[in-house]
Amino acid sequence: MGTLSALPFINMGNCCCLWLISGGVVAAYVLQQNQEAPITPGDGALAGLFAGLAGAFIFLLLSIPIAMVMAPMQRAMMERIVNDSGNNMPPEFRQFLASFMGGALQVFLGFLFVLVFGAIFSTLGGLLGASIFKKEMHGSAHDAP
Repeated sequence: MGTLSALPFINMGNCCCLWLISGGVVAAYVLQQNQEAPITPGDGALAGLFAGLAGAFIFLLLSIPIAMVMAPMQRAMMERIVNDSGNNMPPEFRQFLASFMGGALQVFLGFLFVLVFGAIFSTLGGLLGASIFKKEMHGSAHDAP
């Protein structure tokens, strides 16, 4: 989840929280595969929450070097946009664009987004995964002859 959220263009899957929810579903699946007994919805939700938190920090670790590589290209693109718009753009907005693109602020805001929404939607994904991948109990009382 954190890796897919940090990669340029692939991160567009988080427009509908796809990577966040799927991270929680995968966490619940892995949890269920490592246990004999069925997991509860609470177990799935907790696994999803931990997946969301871990994904946010993975996102942070990966987005720093990616932002450093992409920053010159983003600045050049923004300069082209500002220069092509002529005098139609207010100077305050030009200054905002110059300070925001490719900097630490962009990485930090992305991290906060993934941290908050990752915790929420990965938890929901964990609930969903717990209900999808829940193992059935065998040998219950009504199975006896």
